[in-house]
Amino acid sequence: MQGIWSPEQIRSAERVVFDRIPEPVVMRRAAFAVAVHSARLLAETSGAVAGRRVVLLVGGGNNGGDALWAGVELRRRGAGVTAVLLSPDKAHPAGLAALRRARGRVVEAGGPGADTAGIGAAAADAVQRADLVLDGIVGLSARGSLRPVAAELVARVRAPIVAVDLPSGVDPVTGAVDGPAVDADLTVTFGGRKPCHVLGAGSVRSGEVVVADIGLGGDLPEPELLVLEHADVGAAWPVPSASDDKYSQGVVGVAAGSATYPGAAVLAAGSAVQATSGMVRYAGPAADVVRARWPEVVATGSITDAGRVQAWAVGPGIGTGASGREVLRRVLESGRPVCADADSITLLAQDPTLWDARDPDAALVLTPHAGEFARLAGDVGADRVAAAREVARRYDVVLLLKGNSTVVAAPDGRVLVNDAPHAWPATAGSGDVLTGLIGALLAAGVDPWLACGCAAHAHALAAELAAFGPTAEEDPVGAPIGASALLAALPAAIRALRAS
Repeated sequence: MQGIWSPEQIRSAERVVFDRIPEPVVMRRAAFAVAVHSARLLAETSGAVAGRRVVLLVGGGNNGGDALWAGVELRRRGAGVTAVLLSPDKAHPAGLAALRRARGRVVEAGGPGADTAGIGAAAADAVQRADLVLDGIVGLSARGSLRPVAAELVARVRAPIVAVDLPSGVDPVTGAVDGPAVDADLTVTFGGRKPCHVLGAGSVRSGEVVVADIGLGGDLPEPELLVLEHADVGAAWPVPSASDDKYSQGVVGVAAGSATYPGAAVLAAGSAVQATSGMVRYAGPAADVVRARWPEVVATGSITDAGRVQAWAVGPGIGTGASGREVLRRVLESGRPVCADADSITLLAQDPTLWDARDPDAALVLTPHAGEFARLAGDVGADRVAAAREVARRYDVVLLLKGNSTVVAAPDGRVLVNDAPHAWPATAGSGDVLTGLIGALLAAGVDPWLACGCAAHAHALAAELAAFGPTAEEDPVGAPIGASALLAALPAAIRALRAS
C-alpha cells in the first residue's frame, strides 16, 4: 500500500529532520529532485535540455526557493532559465542569489510595460516562449485559487508544467479547486504523497506524481490515507485452493432489480459471478432475466426462497416503495454482511426504522454517490474524506463514497482512496457492477473495508481495459463504454491483478 500524509504530518516530520540536517541542505535535495525530473520531461518533450528555455514561476517562501534552486541545477545542464517573480520582496534570498550567480535571468511578473492584465513585457515573453515551466507559486500552506496575476501567467503557458510539491491553486488537504489553478504534467513532491495528489480535481491536475526522498524516512507517522496497488489487490483477491468447493468459496446473495429495472439485477448478479464467487443466489422479480443471462446463478423470486448465503448485495433497482423496503429489511435482519447500494441508501435515509432491523454484529457497507450521500447526511462538501469518515463513524458502517477518487472509510477512521486515472466508469449501471463485486468479496470473508478498496480498484481497472484495450498503446484515445463492457472486462482485470 502507498501512504498519503497530510501537510501537517509532513511539516512535523520536516521539523524533526531540520534538527539534525540544516534546512538549506534539505531544500537543495528537494530542488535537485525537481531538476532531475524536469530535465527528463524536457528531454522527452523537446529532445534535449541544453539550449532549451525554462521559466520558473516563483512565489514567496520555500516553495519558490525550491523552484529557484532547481533552476540553478538546470542552468548547470545548459538550459536557459528565467525566474518570473510574483512577489519580488518575498522571493527566497539564497535561491535568488544562487540563480543570479548561475547567470539565470530574473524578471518581475508585473515589470515594465505591463499590459492590461498586469503582466510585464519581459514576463509575458518568457512564458510564451518557454519549453518548460516550473510552478513554484505556492506551497502546502496555501489555500484558495491563484491570484489574478499568477492566474494570467499560468493561462498563457503553452509548455509542459512541472509543479513543485503540488499544483498551485489546488487545496492541499481536499484536492478541491475553486478557481484558477495550475494543471501540471508532472508533480515532484517531497517525502510522501499528499491528499491533493489523489483527491478531487487535484488528482487530475497533479499529472504524474513523483515522490522525492528528502530524508524524512522514519520520522513520518502512520499515513493519513492509504492507496492500494495492483499487488495488494491481487494478494487479497480470493482464489480457490484444492480443498475448496462452491460453498467454501463464499455464497453471495443478490437482491436487485425489478420489472422496471431488470438490468440492475443482471449486472449485479453477473458481477458477483465474474468475481469468482463460489455460488451466486439471486432473489427478486427479475429471476427469469438473470437466469437467462447467467445460467450458473441460482435464481428465485423472493428473499425467503433464496437459501443460505454468506453475504448480501442489495439495492440496485429494487425501488423505494413498500416492496423495496421489505426486501431491505429482510436482508438487514439476516445477520450476514451486507453491501447496500442505490435504492437501499435512499430507503435508509427515508425510513430511520430500517436501521433497527440491522444485526449489530453484521458488517454493513454503504456505497453512495454524492446525491445519495446528501440524502443520508447532507452535502458532501469539499472535504470528501472528512465527510466519509464522519458518516462511517456515526452509523458504524464502511462507507464507500463514489467518485473519480473513491473514498472508503471504516468506522475506526481508516481511509482508503482509489484514484482512478479516468472517468470511464461514470456510466449507468457501473455502480450495480461494483455492488456485486463487493458482495462477492464479503461472502468470501474479506474484511469489509479492504473488500471495498479491492472492488473499487478492480472496477476501475476493468473500465480501463474495456475503454482502451489490453494496453493504452494499442488504443491511446479510448472509447466510451457501457456497464456491460465493464462487466465483460472484469475477468481480465482480476487476472492482471493476480499476476502483479
